[in-house]
Amino acid sequence: MKLQKSFEQKEAAVYVVPTPIGNLEDITYRALSILTSVSVIAAEDTRNTKNLLRHFDIATPLISYHEHNKLAREDQLITRVKNGESIALVSDAGMPVISDPGQELVRAAVAEDISVVVLPGANAALCALVGSGLSAKEFYFYGFLPRKKKEKEAELDRLASIQATLLFYESPYRLKDTLKALQEVLGNRQVALARELTKRFEEYLRGTLEEVLTYVSNQEIKGECCIVVEGASKASQQNSLWWSHLSIEEHIDYYRRTNDMSGKEAIKLVAKERQLPKREVYQKYHMNK
Repeated sequence: MKLQKSFEQKEAAVYVVPTPIGNLEDITYRALSILTSVSVIAAEDTRNTKNLLRHFDIATPLISYHEHNKLAREDQLITRVKNGESIALVSDAGMPVISDPGQELVRAAVAEDISVVVLPGANAALCALVGSGLSAKEFYFYGFLPRKKKEKEAELDRLASIQATLLFYESPYRLKDTLKALQEVLGNRQVALARELTKRFEEYLRGTLEEVLTYVSNQEIKGECCIVVEGASKASQQNSLWWSHLSIEEHIDYYRRTNDMSGKEAIKLVAKERQLPKREVYQKYHMNK
């Protein structure tokens, strides 16, 4: 077990610094102080961050840290901190690590007993959740769904029985396909679509998945989007687990009997529904036959 206390600024540390997701006035005084005082800022896109620093008259050196060079940069940055320097980690907008680069650097710093200090700040998912009108008591943040239809639907199948409110990020170019997949897999749930958060054209669209999909199908949607989806009801959750009282053998035999499936087909479906390896289901079924 390791204990880290982060109540005061340290000479050598990794600072995780959220940056505005649109409105520059959302930067905090503490974030500006850290960005001014650290030795270097590790940025997802140095061109983007340079504009932010220029706006606040900050001259701290920048180094790129993004999806394609993060492993190579990791050793360099950790070495600099070990030598007494401090580093600020920023993404293009919002909280680093959350659907953005940074996890590997944080993990490496923790492994080396380097202090990791996380500042509070802008985050699109939480803004969208609070403004959605849907329950914020429990929520499940997923981020970006897979791009391929089959993989996307498989992930939604896995999430279908979760009662917590679901949060997704999506590109405007894939928004319609994702809303369609959400409706097909999850049913016609309540949803809130938030886009351009904190910017001039901030917009919330609230309704059923069918209503929102119909609207966006006839519109040109711009800007990154957050999709907030109502969680599964208790009734739908119980219905999705209708087989919970059955043994694996009974579950397979049910499909063979009622759906006229072959043993192979039934085993494959039961393995998917129970989220078990197909080999394990096969062995348990034939063990008792």
